[in-house]
Amino acid sequence: MNDYGENVTIFNHPLVMHKIAMLRDINTPSKMFRELISEITALMTFECFKDVPTYETEIETPMEKCMQIMVKEKSVAIIPILRAGLGMVNGVHMLFPTAYVGHIGLYRDEQTLEPHQYYCKLPIGIEEKLCVLLDPMLATGGSVVAAIDVLKKKGCTNIRLMSIIAAPEGIKKVLEKHQDVKIFIAACDRELNKNGYILPGLGDAGDRMFGTK
Repeated sequence: MNDYGENVTIFNHPLVMHKIAMLRDINTPSKMFRELISEITALMTFECFKDVPTYETEIETPMEKCMQIMVKEKSVAIIPILRAGLGMVNGVHMLFPTAYVGHIGLYRDEQTLEPHQYYCKLPIGIEEKLCVLLDPMLATGGSVVAAIDVLKKKGCTNIRLMSIIAAPEGIKKVLEKHQDVKIFIAACDRELNKNGYILPGLGDAGDRMFGTK
């Protein structure tokens, strides 16, 4: 159990930590950065999706018939928060290729640090699905809280968050505003700086992912 309670899972697996060390490195090029984001997301998917909706069905093997568990079709949607969240989509799809994908576009005002929505496109029947928000960086928590607000206004009641690097301030804000949302993060860092960036962090995930400044 961590300091944040049962709704927060912080990964400490050595394979995840190894990849995060490479992800942080200022010398890691964009191609490798994108690959690492995808690989870390895939490793996290095992835990985040361990209780997705399932059903039992009969399968015929070369030897005999048996009952097996399968994931219900159309039961899960992943929603990357644009733009950096896009880098996590392939990591989920490696293990769960049938997951539906929605998109929520938010940008952070550099002066106030407040999020502003500019785009939202969600799968039909989103209110009936397990919704997993994807955002590699949970910094102030403002964008994530705004995205959760959007989903709840659409009727969603089963919402989770997957982030790779988080600051304590962001975790606390999400828990304060949305106590029912489960949070999965690969690493919890020390703090935010005065500009709202995570320390030690890894810089701007979107810029490093797409080679922009």
